[in-house]
Amino acid sequence: MERVALAIGICAASITPAFAQPADPLGGAAEIRAQLTARNYTTLSSEASARIDRIATRIGQHFSKGDLLIAFDCVTQRAQVARAGAVATQADKTAAINQRLANLKSISQLEVDVSRAEVEKAKAELAIAEAAASKCEIAAPFNGITVEQKAQAFQYATPGQPLLEILDDRSLEVELIAPSRWLAWLKPGYGFQVHIEETDKTYAAEITRVGGRVDPVSQTIKVFGEIRGPAAELMAGMSGRANIPAPK
Repeated sequence: MERVALAIGICAASITPAFAQPADPLGGAAEIRAQLTARNYTTLSSEASARIDRIATRIGQHFSKGDLLIAFDCVTQRAQVARAGAVATQADKTAAINQRLANLKSISQLEVDVSRAEVEKAKAELAIAEAAASKCEIAAPFNGITVEQKAQAFQYATPGQPLLEILDDRSLEVELIAPSRWLAWLKPGYGFQVHIEETDKTYAAEITRVGGRVDPVSQTIKVFGEIRGPAAELMAGMSGRANIPAPK
């Protein structure tokens, strides 16, 4: 069962006589503003200097964890891997021959040790080449959706350049800025309701965790929660009003 969370912020003017009108979907109790945000989101950036060969996703398209999102033109990096692999193979065979010669007392132990060191050096060079080649593709770190594309195919990318913004649209998180005096009763599992304006629906929700620090200036604290049950129509960025009444 999918669970969706909410980000909620205080609105000082939200507790007004207007909320006491019968038409209010939350029934007119004390309310605060609410906004849906994604629990998992990130900006994918380039780790290498290379031309973008292909962008396999577009804004609004969903993807699964591990799917290829961006591929770079890395002919040079792949050639370096092949060369380093050949050097490693050569070093390994040389070391094996030298060991057999040492067993026959034909060469010194020093020559054997040097050839073994060359093997380790070649393996390290191969690992470096493979690490560089691994940056030629960017895979999805989680299930999600593309929300912004900052680069185009065939564009030359530099290290650190932002390429894609993605988020997990099925794991929406709560960020509630609540008065610190609520800590006396606002605990994980505490139920409340939230009315989302974009869907014009009211959802049952619950607090999942409470922040670890009170802001000494505003006397507020972050509180997190989520909607109970599936709500596939909800999206990050939607907003509304949350009703979190104090216990009687």
